[in-house]
Amino acid sequence: MRLAPPPRRKTEPTITLINVVFLMLVFFLVAGQVAAPVDHDVQLIEAASVATRAPDDALAVRADGTTLWRGEPISPEAFAAARLTEGAEVLRLVPARDLPAQDLLRIANALRAAGAAEVRLVTERSAP
Repeated sequence: MRLAPPPRRKTEPTITLINVVFLMLVFFLVAGQVAAPVDHDVQLIEAASVATRAPDDALAVRADGTTLWRGEPISPEAFAAARLTEGAEVLRLVPARDLPAQDLLRIANALRAAGAAEVRLVTERSAP
């Protein structure tokens, strides 16, 4: 006498489950809000009104071409020498908004000539 194999169980249809989950996702994306809106009477502060300063490891350049490091005047060559002896390969440069482009290029080239592998400009990101 031969025994019949047990009947196979019917598999669950996963496509139906995926469709339901996808539709729920679309519903909540359309119907919900990611964040509550800001009240129309509230005026946000401007980042320009906040006092900022250059990072300690960056060379700040004023609009007249004066270079400062940690608040003290320094030449670009001396800055590069000091930072390179500290082990920095990338030198950061924080130029003033009104600095002429030829002065910026002159200072960046002086840093590269002093041995900097890379010179990065630190800028301000404006709000959209």
